[in-house]
Amino acid sequence: MQVSPFTGRARAGAIILTSTLLLAACSGGTPSATAPSATPPASNHSAPSAAASVAPSEPPSVASTPVPSDGQTAGQERTDPYGIDQVWVPAGTFTMGTDAEAIAALTAADPPPWVASEFPSEQPAHQVTLTKGYWIDRDEVTNGAFAAFVDAGGYAHQALWSPDGWAWLGGKGAARLPLHCQGDVPDQPRMCLTWFEAEAYATWRGGRLPTEAEWEYAARGPESPVYPWGDTFDTDRANVINSVAPKPVGSYPTGVSWVGANDMAGNAMEWVSDWLAADYYATSPDTDPTGPATGTTKVEKGGWWGSNEFVARSAYRHYEDPPTYGDKHIGFRVASQ
Repeated sequence: MQVSPFTGRARAGAIILTSTLLLAACSGGTPSATAPSATPPASNHSAPSAAASVAPSEPPSVASTPVPSDGQTAGQERTDPYGIDQVWVPAGTFTMGTDAEAIAALTAADPPPWVASEFPSEQPAHQVTLTKGYWIDRDEVTNGAFAAFVDAGGYAHQALWSPDGWAWLGGKGAARLPLHCQGDVPDQPRMCLTWFEAEAYATWRGGRLPTEAEWEYAARGPESPVYPWGDTFDTDRANVINSVAPKPVGSYPTGVSWVGANDMAGNAMEWVSDWLAADYYATSPDTDPTGPATGTTKVEKGGWWGSNEFVARSAYRHYEDPPTYGDKHIGFRVASQ
């Protein structure tokens, strides 16, 4: 029996994304209590063989450069050209990561071993300044929003994909993507996507995946609380504890961040742009950090349905999944300048 208030179930065991296994992974089921793990599948570097079957007569349109905000109002709202609500995050400074005293308290609270093993990567806590404001999606990208990308032939147009993403797509059968996923209804977060698919969608929207620093700042703000709403976990503010499924985005209005972003502590964990290095914080720049130049895994931020208070913290870094991986706990949101 644990001796601290920190309780909750560990994230469902991750299922490796290959063209055969992910179909099973995304069919539902009860998350296990074991630590997530993943091993990168072998790459296929051929061109997408099925792209022609979904290619429209004209390339899908890409959003024009967004109109800049006045840069003054945190939480200012807008709707982008694709009908997605976004909030403005002004330039500023915050504390990124977790200090040694807080890590000691977390460790004493008896977290699952797979969580405790990731605490060192959150250190040292350090001041980070973001010199430019940016828009970020108010909500996690939904199934309905992602369907517009699919309907526009997003899987068939190489210009929307990074070279590595296009290589991954080769041989996958673009007409079969995205794969069905638990909670595959319009107003719930789009999950079971690889980092590459999230990246292509963001490009189509005229944006990008946020950096880890941008994501964490949008969640914590200048005061840098532990959770988007404060320093104490509250089960009524996020879809985390004892949850067996995702919920419609924005279902926890009292859990919004300082700029009004929803679900940054739960519902779906989220891909960010950075490669991961466990010791990156020791040498990272204090201005506009973007992560290591190369790597094998991508950082994921935020808690997920069925997880626990430890991973719902804004500073938590989940760091075991390569960009070819996806499961029913990982979603994303888009940032744009």
